[in-house]
Amino acid sequence: MISVGQIYTHEFQFSQEEVNQFAQVTGDKNPVHIDAGYAATTMFRKPIMHGMLSASLFSKVLGTLFPGEGTIYLKQSLNFLKPMYVDSKYQAIFTVKELIKDKNRAVIETVIKNHEGFVCTSGEATVLNVDKIKIQKFF
Repeated sequence: MISVGQIYTHEFQFSQEEVNQFAQVTGDKNPVHIDAGYAATTMFRKPIMHGMLSASLFSKVLGTLFPGEGTIYLKQSLNFLKPMYVDSKYQAIFTVKELIKDKNRAVIETVIKNHEGFVCTSGEATVLNVDKIKIQKFF
């Protein structure tokens, strides 16, 4: 059961190997993500994670942890505000903004903050719960 105003947090980090694997799977082999020598010549000074890799954490949490099994991702807006670096700790924060009871949907604010508390990624997800096996509902 979820309710408006409810907050769920999840700490995470990604390694350079995971960034390299994401680059391989997606084909986004931009050297700013995978080549430390190249990244050193950029404004970032070291490799940065793909924005979509960091945002993929939203899918993991929404589908398995909060609200959890039976959740179907319908929509996600994203704003990439600050670079994210490998082997750095981040916190994803999920805040339930709205429940659409007649459609069994929820609108959830999605934010990633770095260890200094700065917002790196922000957005909003709309999810649906359809877990008919457990007959689980959001409300």
